[in-house]
Amino acid sequence: MSFCYRSTLAIQVFLAMSLLQTLPMLVFSQQVPSAQTRRTELEGNFPPPSKPPQIRAREVLSPAIRLDGVLQEKEWAEAEATTNFFQTEPVQGAKNRYSTSVRVLFDERFLYIGVVCRDSAGRGGTRVQDLRRDFIFGENDMFAIQLDPQNLKRYCVSFQATPYGSQRDLQVFDDNFRDNDWDALWQVRTNISDSGWTAEFAIPFATLRYDYAEIQDSVSWGISFFRVARRDFEQTVFPPVPQSYSPYRMVYAAQLLGLKLPKPSVNLRVQPYALYDFSSSKASRDATPVVQGVPKFGGDAKWAVKPDATLDFTFNTDFAQADVDRAVNNLTRFNLFFPERRQFFLENSGVFPGITNNFIRPFFSRTVGLENTQFAANPVGIDAGVRYVERNSGRALAGMFVRQRATDGQSAANFGVMRYLQNLGSQNSVGAMLTHRYDDASERLNTGGRHNTTFTADALWRPIDELTVTAMFSGSLDNALTRSGSNASNQAGLAGSVSARYNSNTMFVGTTHSFATERYLPGMGFVAQSNTMYHNPGGYVIIRPTERTWWRRWDVGAFVDLYHNVSDGTFQQASVDIFPVWFSFQDNAFARYSVIPTWQNINFDFAPVGVKIEQGRYFYVRHVLQYSSDASAALSFVARGELGGYFNGALTTLYGSLRYAPLPNIALTAEYERNQFFNVGKNSENLTTDLLTGAVRLALNPQLQVSVFYQYNSFDRRSRWNARGSWEFLPLSFLYLVFNDSMIQPSGQQTQAFIGKVVYTHQF
Repeated sequence: MSFCYRSTLAIQVFLAMSLLQTLPMLVFSQQVPSAQTRRTELEGNFPPPSKPPQIRAREVLSPAIRLDGVLQEKEWAEAEATTNFFQTEPVQGAKNRYSTSVRVLFDERFLYIGVVCRDSAGRGGTRVQDLRRDFIFGENDMFAIQLDPQNLKRYCVSFQATPYGSQRDLQVFDDNFRDNDWDALWQVRTNISDSGWTAEFAIPFATLRYDYAEIQDSVSWGISFFRVARRDFEQTVFPPVPQSYSPYRMVYAAQLLGLKLPKPSVNLRVQPYALYDFSSSKASRDATPVVQGVPKFGGDAKWAVKPDATLDFTFNTDFAQADVDRAVNNLTRFNLFFPERRQFFLENSGVFPGITNNFIRPFFSRTVGLENTQFAANPVGIDAGVRYVERNSGRALAGMFVRQRATDGQSAANFGVMRYLQNLGSQNSVGAMLTHRYDDASERLNTGGRHNTTFTADALWRPIDELTVTAMFSGSLDNALTRSGSNASNQAGLAGSVSARYNSNTMFVGTTHSFATERYLPGMGFVAQSNTMYHNPGGYVIIRPTERTWWRRWDVGAFVDLYHNVSDGTFQQASVDIFPVWFSFQDNAFARYSVIPTWQNINFDFAPVGVKIEQGRYFYVRHVLQYSSDASAALSFVARGELGGYFNGALTTLYGSLRYAPLPNIALTAEYERNQFFNVGKNSENLTTDLLTGAVRLALNPQLQVSVFYQYNSFDRRSRWNARGSWEFLPLSFLYLVFNDSMIQPSGQQTQAFIGKVVYTHQF
């Protein structure tokens, strides 16, 4: 134990010393070759411009623009062109291989952005993996527009498209949290030619939140662009942004001038749905199936109360079309964190969590509308919910209330959360959050009511662009009542986290420290493990070539993971991930080698995948080898092997995935994971588990798609099918056909469901 503490202290001292150095003499530092004359202010982590560049939008008469992706109207040729894009990858400030031109128009309803993305390889150079909405960043050619209509400089909405017209939209807060599942009403049309591809974006003013000004000449929005030319993974931006930051850091944005904005309308969006759910379930292979058909109606509504405030309603909420969770075999002592996948909770989710991580989350929306455990995936009906979010340059205020109905195994529950965030200066903030959950008393279940409350305070401090410091402190109070209303149990607990991250073009240094006491119980949150303090210091040096070549970057470093009890300091677990090879190739293929010495103290009943580990102390070393090929190619793969000791024996984990996408309309994927235990545990067991996953995605176009997903886990012999067809017959209006099948083979327990759902979206 003392060894681990001394090692961690030494590493943290080293990291603190590193933060104080500028490391000017690093080998392969960012020196600009003499052949490239670049402005010195655009080298390294240059600061935001004191006077942002300006873009002027040109007004057109409606309906002057026909949205077809061709940019053939004369208005496009007459508009001011933005062409001076800045390269961030692979070499910051180098000459661009792919030129880009952007023009901005508007009429009384739409903001139009016309884009010309030149590529000498023409059609043959286009890289698009599939046509799904909210495609995966980094796998496709794409162009993106960031808008900050209120000039907050800490927030933006991003509208992105591939050459085939696939759409992706997201909200970004402080370049620190990304709400990838925010969906807005907008359109894009594209065209691919022998000289590259073009795109026409039409973004309704009604979709955006802005402050209306009677004096239109004063209108000024933050705006930025970026492009990914995926064949060479060249990333270019306008205006310039340092390589170590994302293009969403809006303090570097340009100013969009010349707009004449319509007065904000009612700005109400309604989204009713109707579905029919036909299901069949049986408890065993020979049991008689229980069959039922249930119609269901409900919907959502979104009202922009004012430019910086939105009120959302949901009634009889349904998530039939949400992606299914993947099965995972947990080989660690910690609770697994499963991401939120449901649309109502994903939208504006960046406001609520505050400063959190995957070890502690005082608020985690996944606890709402699922079984009374944070790890279960069985849905529970939601009667109604309401959410209010207000965000401006000075502060953010948010609140949400959800009523969850009762099930056979648990009573109805009410969930409430309030969040306040105060911005200080240009990039700092302090915040507070209150959550309360009340589970109703139930005569049928013979339970009293239960109150659970948390209060959390947090702060973000960015004294310089490269350094971000965050802190969070939370307390919980859980009070269970008897049927008579008296206290049955009452417990209070504490949790907290502090982190510092220094990120530049040549290095990363960071440390995180989190803790949760044994009695910390967030009824609307997530804790990886109670009575635990977690330390995670580490860093790496980034080595880059000074000119475009066959490799992109080489990271060398190490991270420590150390866990011990909060109550008495008893050591739990420690590991050091040392990676001399973390290598990215020019096409963004990736290779990794890590060696991970690990110390374990098992003083509790522990049986990963049923293998009982005897209590005691263990030391072992594991090795990780991984290679990921170019993810934009028609055929791509990932191969990873983890081998070495595992407690008193050995464990080999092999993982492989293969994807074949000969056209953007077709994508076939397969994944396989095998865990082989050798002489592990009390009984020196030899055990093998296999996890097989397969998926097919077919698309006629971005609006009409079919996907099929299959998974089989040999550990519990459970198989799952999920098939989903979707047709977007109008923007954000869908017809879904969904089939689910889950079966445990030994018993024959099986559940099947076929769901037809129609969602209609209308914006007033």
